[in-house]
Formats: sequence, structure tokens, C-alpha cells
Amino acid sequence: MTARSPDPGSPSGPGAGRFAPSPSADLHIGNLRTAVLAWLFARATGRRFLMRVEDLDDRTHPEIAERQLADLAAIGITWDGDAPRQTEHPQRYDAVVDSLNERGLLFECYCTRRDIAQAPRAPHAPEGAYPGTCRDLTDAQRARRREETGRPPALRLRTDVTTHTVHDELHGDYTGVVDDFVVRRGDGVPAYNLAVVVDDAASGVDQVVRGDDLLASSPRQAYLARLLGRAEPTYAHVPLVLNADGARLAKRDGAVTLAEIGVARALRQIADSLGYAAHTVAGMLDEFDPARLPRTPWVYRPG
Repeated sequence: MTARSPDPGSPSGPGAGRFAPSPSADLHIGNLRTAVLAWLFARATGRRFLMRVEDLDDRTHPEIAERQLADLAAIGITWDGDAPRQTEHPQRYDAVVDSLNERGLLFECYCTRRDIAQAPRAPHAPEGAYPGTCRDLTDAQRARRREETGRPPALRLRTDVTTHTVHDELHGDYTGVVDDFVVRRGDGVPAYNLAVVVDDAASGVDQVVRGDDLLASSPRQAYLARLLGRAEPTYAHVPLVLNADGARLAKRDGAVTLAEIGVARALRQIADSLGYAAHTVAGMLDEFDPARLPRTPWVYRPG
């Protein structure tokens, strides 16, 4: 891939930022803008910049991953080393799950989303938090649930806190829910909250820049990183790109992919949305100042 930087560095060297697209659909202008910001944050702080293809979901496709990487290279984003796929190293996740299990920190859960939504909660329990239904089942109760459901259980982390606070460069201190979250799904696939922490730790990522729709997941991930003996990364959750109706941008909103917009126009639109005069990522780096980044969503109007 021509976007690879000549010196890949190493996980033991300087820290790294990253962009980690899931190849379920072509990148739209909002994804590209977030990738540019992740690249700017990393390069402005002397970090390596890594690419990771998050393809654990069965809705992802290799050909889409190739188009995504080609689009990122086309707008001038470079990264260090290859762009590894998550599916290339299942043993990485298995080892962490086994370690957590040996420490007594996992339990089997047979609940469906509907079960969780309908379960009674303590008066002050956070909305959407796991209610602890399967946390303290006996061996006999687990065997009965296994027989009743006829499906393998998910594995949840047995946490000892209810909240955790992270610091975000754009949002300041953010305190969010940390419940007994899933680390491995019932089908054996590592859950997002585990995979992202394990992958970041393995590759030396210490800076996470992504859309602010993922801010609420950061306390869980930071808590898990600490549990695994890893330093928490620094965070910067950037505003999303919305359509004219104020909803998250999607393919149905018209010409939103790079193939439809064109490289020059896309870079101009991204630069204008950030208040930059330069219309290349290298030029934007010269103007980059996190303190001056927009704090509100960019409303995108094709054409």
C-alpha cells in the first residue's frame, strides 16, 4: 500500500494514534473527516499513526476493506506498517479471555437483549446497564439456563465499580457507566470493548481519536485496560457529521463517498468544516490546533 510510511516503528517505540474502520460499507465524508483528525492528532504529537481493519463482525467484506484503505491513501493519509485485520490473530483475544477467566473475573450470561431490557433494576441503576441477572448463578442454575436456552453463553466481565472517569481533550472529564459488559459473545466472537483494548495495547496505541458517539464506551474500555495492567490512552472524541435533518450521515443522504465526491472536493469540504485554509492533510497539519477544533457537529449538505 503506497500510504505506508517508510519507517514502521515498533510498539516499544513512540506512542501511536490509529484509525480503525469496519469494512461493512464504503467510508463516507464523515468517516474520512474523523480519519483526517485522528491523523492530525497523532502526527502533531510526534506519534506513529496506525491503521487497523476491524473485521470481526460477519457483515464485513475484504473488498470493502481494500476500497477503504485506497480512499484513505487517496486523500493523503499515511500510516506506519501494514493495516492488520483483527481476524488475523484470534489467539490474541483468546489469551486475554483465558487470563481473565483464570482470575475469576468472567461469568457466563444467557440473557438476550430483551431479557436485559425487561429485567428489574435497582432504583438508581443507570439506564441500559446490565442488571446482574447471571452474575451469581450456581453451577446448577447455569446448567439449567444452558439447557433452557439451547445456546452457548456470552462471557461478561465481573466488574468491581459502577462508573469510571476518563479525560477527553475535547470533552474534559467524562464519567460513564461501567457495568458487567460482554467480552466474548455467545458465538465465540470477541466483543468490541475487549477487542479494541487488546489491539490497542498490542500495537502501542496510546491515543484514541474517534467520533463522539463512542465517548460513552470509553470508561468501560479504560477500566478494562487498567485491569489488564495497561495504561489508559488519551482520548479525543470529535463531533460527528450529520445530515440536513440532524441525523447521522449515511449512504442514503446522497453523494457522500469519496468516489461520488472526488478527492479534491472532499478535502476542500473537510478543510472548510475545520476552518483550515489548506486543502491537503499535510497543509492542515501546519494549521492544526486542538483547542480551535469545532465542538459541534458538522451538518453536511451534498452539492
